[in-house]
Amino acid sequence: MATYRELKAQIADLEEEAAVARASEIAEVLADVRAKVAEYGLTVHEVFEESPGRGEANRRPHQSLPPKYRDPVSGLTWSGQGRAPAWIANVKKREKLLIR
Repeated sequence: MATYRELKAQIADLEEEAAVARASEIAEVLADVRAKVAEYGLTVHEVFEESPGRGEANRRPHQSLPPKYRDPVSGLTWSGQGRAPAWIANVKKREKLLIR
């Protein structure tokens, strides 16, 4: 039966061997993919498009809103949407900070 140290050494050797094999296979796969992309004239969007209803490609584009409030001290602004920043979170009458 092999000792713990021997097994750890074998694991290290196998991990190194696996890393070399992976790098070699990745090079082959990339060459194949690049050749097929060029052959079919595919675009990045066509290759990486996700299925409908999932992922970044199908999300609504984020539209930033114009600022509604301004901190008179720091000049920081807030649109009034989402969590209130610290400079306005505890203000009772926000009307005085409205941007007009």
